Amino acid sequence: MSAVVAGTLRLGTRRSALAMAQAGAVADALRGDGHDVELVEVVTTGDRSPGPLTQLGGTGVFAAELRSQLLAGDVDLAVHSLKDLPTKPADGLVTAAIPERADPRDALVSRERLRLTELAVGARVGTGSPRRAAQLRGLGLGLDVVGVRGNVDTRLRKVADGELDAVVLAAAGLARLGRLDEAAEVLDPGLVLPAPGQGALAVECRSTDEALAALLNDLLDDAATRAAVTAERSLLAALEAGCSAPVGALADVALGEAGDDELYLRGTVASVDGSHAIRLSATGPLADSEGLGRRLAAQLIEEGAADLIGENP
Repeated sequence: MSAVVAGTLRLGTRRSALAMAQAGAVADALRGDGHDVELVEVVTTGDRSPGPLTQLGGTGVFAAELRSQLLAGDVDLAVHSLKDLPTKPADGLVTAAIPERADPRDALVSRERLRLTELAVGARVGTGSPRRAAQLRGLGLGLDVVGVRGNVDTRLRKVADGELDAVVLAAAGLARLGRLDEAAEVLDPGLVLPAPGQGALAVECRSTDEALAALLNDLLDDAATRAAVTAERSLLAALEAGCSAPVGALADVALGEAGDDELYLRGTVASVDGSHAIRLSATGPLADSEGLGRRLAAQLIEEGAADLIGENP
């Protein structure tokens, strides 16, 4: 058994099926280590409103209420989709664990299981992400990219009912719900680069709860995943762009035989209409993941990334 933490652990989570599945996986790991865990469902601002995330404030709309309940002592830990968290740390909280990442790529669910390049010109493709919308439009396939909100079931139903020809979702979310087999394809990052931190979870607790933080880190944290997402989110922070900005980033870990582990980081910034995009890559040591993200962001800015971010609402 890991570090001793007394009493039942109250784990805060959004109440969507996906959030509950993510929190359930963390709870199961803790229970397997001998700890009692109670799931506490929290409704966030992002869950209450059907409006676009850019109008709700974008970054952090799904995390703010969970963090408030953590700081108030109503829950002991919280599980977030890492891509939904602001890059700036929250005072009084610590990301105690970033578990091993699921597939970070995007997935296409379409009528008749058509692949992206098989969709007809004018096909209606739904996404709630400016990043996905910008990159899809930039492919030059003549797709009609439309905004959608709602949980995974709601989005998939729009395809089944014929309202949309396809939707693009995170592959990790589909997999966690046991629905990845409904995807026509998982999109190559060379076509659509995922959001920084996509596919990864963040487990937060109060910074004063040192025993709990140590337990979560020892039991759940994956060093390679933490390094990769640190590089991606460092790039996002240096660009001064939120999680709703049209920024994609993906770091791949290459493990060396003599401790010379490296990260290969790709980043892109695009205009929302897809007419302009900048895509660059860089490599660096695993131990300097934050610095790698900052350096690639600086290169993107030199190529005009700040102007593209500024063009987007």
